[in-house]
Amino acid sequence: MENLVIIAQVVLALSVAYVWIFRFDNIVLEFKQYGLPDLVRNLVGASKISLATLLIAGIWYPDLVLYSALTMAFLMICAQLAHFKVKNPILKHIPSFILLLISLFIAGVHAGMICL
Repeated sequence: MENLVIIAQVVLALSVAYVWIFRFDNIVLEFKQYGLPDLVRNLVGASKISLATLLIAGIWYPDLVLYSALTMAFLMICAQLAHFKVKNPILKHIPSFILLLISLFIAGVHAGMICL
């Protein structure tokens, strides 16, 4: 069952990397919709890509995972708040909500709150 959390780490990391690298044009439009400056967008993107990298490295170095997953969860909560702020339809909320749940699952396992 330990493989389940590793799969979650890989899914989370690859999902974030895919959105922030290959779908960056959508990110630019969303951050404009949210009224956030380019600097904030770039800081969030660099943070998410860094955290995704740490989650992958955490497969071999588990000490990296807890705080990376918690920080990713925080950023996903911020994404949810941004969607609420601009009154996006619920379908726009789903991807970041799923990634929030995955982040919390990973953090819960590494904090010993969820036993596999």
